[in-house]
Amino acid sequence: MAQLYPDFAESSLDIIVPTVKRLRQTFNSQKTKDIEYRLVQLRKLYWALVDNTPAIVEACKADLGKSVYETFLTEIDWCKNDILFVCNNLKKWAKDESAPDIPLMNKLLSPRIRKDPLGCILIIGTYNFPIQLAIGPLVGAIAAGCTAVLKPSENAPGAAMILAKLVAALDSESYDCIQGAIPQTTELLNQKWDKIFVTGSVGVGTIVAKKAAETLTPVTLELGGRNPAIVTKNADVRLAARRLLWGKFMNAGQVCISQNYTLIDKEVLPGFIKELKTAMKEFYPDGAKASPDYGRIVNNKQWQRMKKMIDNTKGKILIGGTMDEADRFLEPTVIQVNDIKDSVITEESFGPIFTIFPVDNLDQAIRIANEVHDTPLGAYPFGTKAETEKVLLNIRSGGASVNDSYFHGCIPTLPFGGVGDSGSGSYRGRASFECFTHRRSVTTTPGWMEGLLNVRYPPYKGKLVKMQKMNNGSPDFDRDGKVNFNLVTYVLTLGAGSALGGLARYLVVLVAAVGLRQYLERRSKL
Repeated sequence: MAQLYPDFAESSLDIIVPTVKRLRQTFNSQKTKDIEYRLVQLRKLYWALVDNTPAIVEACKADLGKSVYETFLTEIDWCKNDILFVCNNLKKWAKDESAPDIPLMNKLLSPRIRKDPLGCILIIGTYNFPIQLAIGPLVGAIAAGCTAVLKPSENAPGAAMILAKLVAALDSESYDCIQGAIPQTTELLNQKWDKIFVTGSVGVGTIVAKKAAETLTPVTLELGGRNPAIVTKNADVRLAARRLLWGKFMNAGQVCISQNYTLIDKEVLPGFIKELKTAMKEFYPDGAKASPDYGRIVNNKQWQRMKKMIDNTKGKILIGGTMDEADRFLEPTVIQVNDIKDSVITEESFGPIFTIFPVDNLDQAIRIANEVHDTPLGAYPFGTKAETEKVLLNIRSGGASVNDSYFHGCIPTLPFGGVGDSGSGSYRGRASFECFTHRRSVTTTPGWMEGLLNVRYPPYKGKLVKMQKMNNGSPDFDRDGKVNFNLVTYVLTLGAGSALGGLARYLVVLVAAVGLRQYLERRSKL
């Protein structure tokens, strides 16, 4: 059977400068600012995904050994539903917003927030979810009214060629795809962009951020992290084992948001390991290698990196450990370690390595998590509500899923992003639109206000007091930071402390009074 997509071919370096120039000219023509134009491009992208579905399935299988189920779940259907959601909401998002918190005097200027596209965008994709992590930000750029160049990852060559076909379905004056590796990426970074969006490792993000800083170009960085899962002695170990096992071995562990290691209370460790073994047999009854649901490592370089981590560990392999480089197969492997300096903790595995570290209590787990990486991409506490709240209070992370493995990253309309060195900025759903949008504050000053504005013009003699009366407020707190109690304000606002809060309480009282009156009238007629 013939391959459904062309072999990977790099783009010529010579086309990059004219490509960027063409897209810049298109943006400056105002063409992409039209809402209907954006919607048409998104609809075309949707049908391009539909038309290329068999090729996407084939390419993801060849690149990553990805199952049909995972390809639809995490690539095709994800992107299609993302497009539909954006199409259904774009007109609402793009409307001017009334500016909040405006003093009465300034409302005469009609202050509002206008949604302007940032301009010409560079999107650098990655290989683990090659379609989703490229199309997601592209959808946001199109929705915002930007032009864009997409640079797919050369490490997923089949998917990269499919992405070129998807982009080719759009207006070529506004969107293009550049294929290649370091030379092409370097040349792209040498161009002036209005924003760069990159998904990749911390190393890649650092290179991009440094280059972008030369031209003060804003960047969104979707990176990774040594993400902790914490299982307390009060957790349901069966649920924790099943959910963490699923999260860690999805896509053969090549998931930046999955846990890098699991800190587990020693008291429940034996039961947890037992449940891991039970879940492994349930998920892969004939073994992972024979399972059509278990993927492969993207290439031999990454396979060798993971093998080196396992070879260098001083921990004990409890489950798995089988490897086959020719097949790029690395069996789901569970390793118990007792040193936070172990290779499987200090490095982001980005593979099917499930590391367990026993702890005495929750406080120790929190201390270790912050010592290993204080700003991971995700955090996954399992335990009681009080315990999981304690984890969320004491551990920073880009996102968190309580009693589950990265469910927050599985909701396509929920903003997703890192914090600290796990990334900056967020996207998905409305956040994708806002990622490539400038919220532009605008006012309009009518001519009839000139008399009121006279106070701002020199000479200023005698005008300062008047200006202060117009603009300055008075604190409701003393020098020690304590709020002053004002009986009049308390009574007039029914204890709310503010005019808006007081109005809301008056409305509640009014509704209650009307309801009570109607009730009493009905009772009197009985």
